[in-house]
Amino acid sequence: MASRSKLFGIRRDVWLLGALGVVALVLAGVLVLERMRTTDEPTSTAVAATEGLEAGIGPVGDMARRVDGDPLARGPVDAPVVLVVYSDYRCPFCAKFSHDTEPQLVDKYVEAGKLRIEWRDLPIFGEESMVAARAGRAAAAQGKFWEFNSALYAAAPDRGHPTFDQAALRGFAEQAGVPDLDRFARDAADTSVDTEIASDVMEANMIGVSSTPSFVVDGYPVLGAQPLSVFEQLIAKTGGQLP
Repeated sequence: MASRSKLFGIRRDVWLLGALGVVALVLAGVLVLERMRTTDEPTSTAVAATEGLEAGIGPVGDMARRVDGDPLARGPVDAPVVLVVYSDYRCPFCAKFSHDTEPQLVDKYVEAGKLRIEWRDLPIFGEESMVAARAGRAAAAQGKFWEFNSALYAAAPDRGHPTFDQAALRGFAEQAGVPDLDRFARDAADTSVDTEIASDVMEANMIGVSSTPSFVVDGYPVLGAQPLSVFEQLIAKTGGQLP
């Protein structure tokens, strides 16, 4: 009986230490997120939060997956910096990042082999967000994820949340050049990918991310559609300097 009690005590202590570690990690991420939260002067506030950072992984840890051949990623698998994007297709600020900032990051860093961008689904605006997330995975299955992603965001309204049905999503897939539209329609209605989407959501929740768009640049979180300069400073400070 005594040995069983001792074993239980050890397990309890290990569990508590693990729980405290997770709490500390989440709190660290929240603190950095709060420092970078958009205010009346989003640029100056967010840039100030990058001062004093050193190269290496930031407080929320290495969230990069670096899976070779991942259709939801762009850029070399061994790029020195990874930008993880937590996004929702119905989020207007996600659309803003997609058409204002992301192309510049691709041109300047991804094409130079300095940056890898990894997508994570964070569908927070209802069932239609989930429907769109499944459709994104369906486009990815035919190698057209980023084209579909861009087409969908390019059509987003300046305000409010777009509405999606299967016909509209098929239209975006056609625009994106998805070769087999019938297969796309079947895959977009397949709920088996919900497990993968749920894994993305759980990952976001573990580091305290609950809004979109949110980003992690080598362990340093950024909240909101911040200007290009914020990402440039973080990429430079975490090891992605251009020659």
